[in-house]
Amino acid sequence: MDEGEFDELYESSFGRLVGQIHAMCGNLGDAQDAVQEAFIRAWDHRRELDQARSPEAWIRTTAYRLAVSRWRKATRGFRHPDRALEVRGPAEPNPDRVMLTRALDALPEPQRRVIVLHHLCDLSVEDVAREVGAPTGTVKARLSRGRAALARMLDDEREVRHA
Repeated sequence: MDEGEFDELYESSFGRLVGQIHAMCGNLGDAQDAVQEAFIRAWDHRRELDQARSPEAWIRTTAYRLAVSRWRKATRGFRHPDRALEVRGPAEPNPDRVMLTRALDALPEPQRRVIVLHHLCDLSVEDVAREVGAPTGTVKARLSRGRAALARMLDDEREVRHA
């Protein structure tokens, strides 16, 4: 497509394309901007565009995608921030966290592992057993002993802190 054919395409289809994109996206200003941007992009591809391959369809598709992209960017500003994308600094060590970390460190590794997997990773006893390669009865015993040991250690720590 040469420059003259492109100008002819622009003159004959701009209004129609704006109307179609307006009907699709619901905003006349956005439709006009999207169609204008699509024509700018089509200008760069005008040598590949030919009448047999429907350049108007290429421009309509490009304009629609641009309008949707702008709409998504605009609505993103109205959403609540995604907590997973939030930039957070390291958690401040509070006395309870320090106390729990010390108590967990004092447990034998097998007990500490099953307690973390069951209570912090929220795995069932059966899932923990599969992961550690132990029978469910062994996991239950380790959980029971570990909880009892943690309770004693945490009670002792609280008594020391409040004394």
